[in-house]
Amino acid sequence: MSFRSIVRDVRDGFGSLSRRGFEVRLVGHRRGRSHSAVHELRDGHAAAAAADVVQSSCWANLPPELLRDVIERLEASEAAWPSRKNVVACAAVCRTWRDMCREIVKNPEFCGKITFPVSLKQPGPRDGAIQCFIKRDKSTQTYNLYLCLSSAVLVESGKFLLSAKRYSRATCTEYTIFMSADNTSRSSNMYIGKLRSNLLGTKFVIYDTQPPCNTANVSQSGKTSRRFYSRKVSPKNPSSTYSIAQVSYELNVLGTRGPRRMNCVMHSIPASSLEAGGTVPCQPDSVLARSLDESFGSISFSKSSIMDRSIRFSSSRYSDISVGGPMVGGQALGDSDESKERPLILRNKAPRWHEQLQCWCLNFKGRVTVASVKNFQLVAATQPAAGAPTPSQPAPPPPPEHDKVILQFGKVAKDMFTMDYRYPLSAFQAFAICLSSFDTKLACE
Repeated sequence: MSFRSIVRDVRDGFGSLSRRGFEVRLVGHRRGRSHSAVHELRDGHAAAAAADVVQSSCWANLPPELLRDVIERLEASEAAWPSRKNVVACAAVCRTWRDMCREIVKNPEFCGKITFPVSLKQPGPRDGAIQCFIKRDKSTQTYNLYLCLSSAVLVESGKFLLSAKRYSRATCTEYTIFMSADNTSRSSNMYIGKLRSNLLGTKFVIYDTQPPCNTANVSQSGKTSRRFYSRKVSPKNPSSTYSIAQVSYELNVLGTRGPRRMNCVMHSIPASSLEAGGTVPCQPDSVLARSLDESFGSISFSKSSIMDRSIRFSSSRYSDISVGGPMVGGQALGDSDESKERPLILRNKAPRWHEQLQCWCLNFKGRVTVASVKNFQLVAATQPAAGAPTPSQPAPPPPPEHDKVILQFGKVAKDMFTMDYRYPLSAFQAFAICLSSFDTKLACE
């Protein structure tokens, strides 16, 4: 039996289980309200019985050696979407398969692949960049992020990743970010963060629904923001949001022509992450395991839900972390150590003036084809160390990591933009930064 047939059989089996569960829920909805509690109890028993059936099936009881070989071969062969949906289907079989997938399928930082929804809040690859594109709909004020499946950006549909909706307030502009293009309610688990601007549109703050690891350097905000803008907040979703980054555009007081100048302060990413051996603070294995389990906790394992729809997950990348301060090796940092953990600062790469074309130019390596003031490339800003050289001494050259483009964004057609990001940014952070470029900034241009 081939690996594809194994995955197809498992998927078909879950489709039958999902249909039976749906029939039970449908019968319950046809009854009166007086019988709702009874039928909810029956639904719980039906779900538990379905889980027991799956856990005791022949697929769940495969020998670990055989299961590891199956998933390793599938992981190696299904390298890109849409065929990579088979890896997600394997993780949706049962807890045993999910644990094996968690052990074999690596984070985007090491494999360069976006597999599970939790990968959207994990750092991108160190070697190379993940290529995406953004589609803008001016009529509905929505922005959808897709993963590039080929080099033909203008003709492909892509793999849907994130969606944002723009709201114009009296004193600010706000972009709410979701994992679904249809469900844009803040009370749902699809809501994972937002971007908010000031009155002039020169400063933006990125908020996450979950606190990062270094909570001591991150301000908590928004206890009332979701309270006023949504009728009902789910008890499973926190009503607070946490500021994880700030994007600022320099004012153009003299009115000189030229590209925008922007700076990004990533409070959740230390500057040491770009050094040799540096890492981005991430959740421990126990939290990641629970996040992946919750990704498949309350979804329908039908063929359509696994194949075509985004699987929701709890945005708990940094949850269950001690909030007393930064931790290294299980111990809290002192004041002197904490002062050394400066946040990562990104700045836009300065373009050069092309005399023949009479315009500012940047090398986007063919990924950007239309000139626009929104186009930019972000690199790490060099920060002075404790032993900074004196003015008489030449400054040392920046490290190689500071020369690499971490995020680039540019226009390729009307309402179509490319977005390429890499370590240490995540897809969620890169998408939020790019959204700030869509606002009109009269004081910066």
